[in-house]
Amino acid sequence: MTDDQIMKRMVQNIVEDNKTFFFAEKSGGFKKILPALMKKGVDNLNISMFSEELKVGLLNSMGDEYVRRGNLNDAVKAYVLSGNTPRISDVGIEYEKLGQFSNAVETYKLANDHRRLHALGKRCLEEGRYAEAIKAFKLINDVENLKKAGEECLAKEKLDYAFEVFSAINDKHKLIQLGDKCLLEKQFSYSLKAFELAQNREKLNEVGNECLKDGLLATALEAFTLSQNEMMIEFIRENFVAARQ
Repeated sequence: MTDDQIMKRMVQNIVEDNKTFFFAEKSGGFKKILPALMKKGVDNLNISMFSEELKVGLLNSMGDEYVRRGNLNDAVKAYVLSGNTPRISDVGIEYEKLGQFSNAVETYKLANDHRRLHALGKRCLEEGRYAEAIKAFKLINDVENLKKAGEECLAKEKLDYAFEVFSAINDKHKLIQLGDKCLLEKQFSYSLKAFELAQNREKLNEVGNECLKDGLLATALEAFTLSQNEMMIEFIRENFVAARQ
């Protein structure tokens, strides 16, 4: 007899002994088969033969036991399978307590818990955890707080995060500010990306001119190509690219 057949018989026997225990929390019926379920593991469990009510009860019991054992990853899997979004959010809280903010964001995302995503995003922003803050705010499309996070990142020269934010909210004014800052510091790749997204040909030409002064011909050519400056494209190709061939 296979493990699945044994498990099914165990459950059927319990049902026969107590028709109502599956729906009464204090009956403790699930505890009789929980060790076998936990040993099998949520990833390997096959309970397709049971009713929906029974499957949900079994999975919720497994999720609760995983939480008790500190296995939050498998707890989330069990609650997702049972569709128990309140308990998924509860696991997110546990992740927060452990300081695992990225996991907390992902868990609240699974629960579609916008309230907790907003609160966690604010907390992470206050603590300088920009990656998690930005991710949380993006999930709930919180433009106001995204802009605030982007401005902080720009001020602190966390350029990757600033670029991620301003491109996500399509703030062309802030993208130009970011591009100008990068251009001043000769971080041409960032300035190119920022001005391209801002669709500012004049600024792209500025990057091209600065790169040309510094002998960065490939980057200059890229900038002038993005700005569609055919005269400068031809100038570089005729006087530098052709000369190297």
